[in-house]
Amino acid sequence: MVSYILAGAVALLLLVCDQISKIFIVANYSLGENFIIAKGILNFYYIHNKGGAWGILSGYTGVLVLVTVLVMVACIVWLIFKGRKNKLLFWAVSLILSGGLGNMVDRIFRGGNVVDFLQFGFWEQFPIFNIADCGIVVGCGLLILYFIMDTVNDVKKRKREDGNG
Repeated sequence: MVSYILAGAVALLLLVCDQISKIFIVANYSLGENFIIAKGILNFYYIHNKGGAWGILSGYTGVLVLVTVLVMVACIVWLIFKGRKNKLLFWAVSLILSGGLGNMVDRIFRGGNVVDFLQFGFWEQFPIFNIADCGIVVGCGLLILYFIMDTVNDVKKRKREDGNG
């Protein structure tokens, strides 16, 4: 039970940090401004992203909001029916929901723009991102790990049932 409460708290903290960081960037930097935080490692480069990941579907805010809502509903349904039975799945889906909500808040309340500002100093061609994106990426990574582990467990179970394991 503690793990589930912790996952929910981390997801809420991620959402709050995402929104506070975006408010800070908008209040203290000009659009397009680049500020080196750790030379060769991390920069703040304030941009608006009207698209999804890597700017895809740029300008299609309604479609992106609809897709986000559908994914979030699917995640909530998944949490209700399966997430409470597996901590890893719960963590994964909680982080994806939190990140998705953080970016959706931007799309709705910032005229379709998502505030992005984190840039790798060592890989400047990598898309600029935000804290919500980090939650989504980590959540998706955990989800992939969940599927791999679930598949391995299914294979082991079938082998045992067949008398081969």
